[in-house]
Amino acid sequence: MKKVDYIIVGLGIGGLVFSKTLRDKGKTFLLFDGAVQGATKASGGVLNPTVLKRFTAAWNSVEFISKAVPFYSSLAKDLGQDVLRPTAIHRILSSVEEQNNWMVASDKEVLSRFLSPEILKNNNTAIDAPFGLGAVQEAKTMKPFALLQRYQAFLKQQHQFVQETFEHELLELTAEGVQYKDIVATKIVFAEGAGVAHNPYFTIDVSPKGKNVFVGNKGEYIIVKAPALQSEAIIKGPVMIIPLGDDLYKVGASYGRDDFSLHTTQEACKSISDKLKKMISCDFELVDQVAAIRPTVKDRKPLIGCIQKEKTFSFLNGLGTRGLTMAPQLAAHLFNYLEEDIPIPEIMDIKRFVH
Repeated sequence: MKKVDYIIVGLGIGGLVFSKTLRDKGKTFLLFDGAVQGATKASGGVLNPTVLKRFTAAWNSVEFISKAVPFYSSLAKDLGQDVLRPTAIHRILSSVEEQNNWMVASDKEVLSRFLSPEILKNNNTAIDAPFGLGAVQEAKTMKPFALLQRYQAFLKQQHQFVQETFEHELLELTAEGVQYKDIVATKIVFAEGAGVAHNPYFTIDVSPKGKNVFVGNKGEYIIVKAPALQSEAIIKGPVMIIPLGDDLYKVGASYGRDDFSLHTTQEACKSISDKLKKMISCDFELVDQVAAIRPTVKDRKPLIGCIQKEKTFSFLNGLGTRGLTMAPQLAAHLFNYLEEDIPIPEIMDIKRFVH
């Protein structure tokens, strides 16, 4: 028998940050992942503290970004390579009214930290922005797919990673905690993203009070090559244009609530392409398209903590579209609850759906 403090199921951003949290706290663990395409791998990799559609601060933006930046800097030291890169985000302003709204928003207490009050003149002839650009401050980017690959290799070197699909039916409750095959652990944390819908221990979705708690949201991006665009900044308009280097850009994303397959669709490709054409005047070539299911919740807040009173089984889920930014703080809340009995904020606690 192999004994560890924790079993973690799922290597998306939730599993990554919680396992690092455990390492930093001197806890032992094994992480299981079956290499299924998850939302983290397909995401845009942008840490944006604002909601640029409405010129507002994202929920808990200061708390989340203040935790995320030093956390990922520490992760970079563990891995021996950079994780975050400071990035400019330029919001296309479509009218004089939007110019005024931007300047008003940039003067608000929370937003003044993140929105520059200066309207930038657009000097890129490939971008259609006659009313100028609003600049976001303190934004970061990462390469999620490459990060997960590097972190997986790191865990393998530490003998802390098991590359296989977790079989929930083989999990047994014991007097000491749980046993899975020949592994005994005090606690297990499920960080499966959208895969939690198939987890038999995720019982709130089948209870009268918790019906349809986990709703999911399919997102698709297209990858385009646009040599004439020549933008190092992320451009936000009807869609987000994210520079990848070598004249490649990740563009999206779509939002779908009815299709939960991982297949890309022509409908999403056309919709994203049409929106892109409204933002840029240069030619572009479709190179690739990716899709994933975002782990979203009906009240748009995370699901962390334990469904039962016992702390043996817990969840780190529901990170939605801003999971990269939120994950470090959410992992800290879950760890503090499991180890120190510090309550999880009610708005994030999974028990808000358990009555």
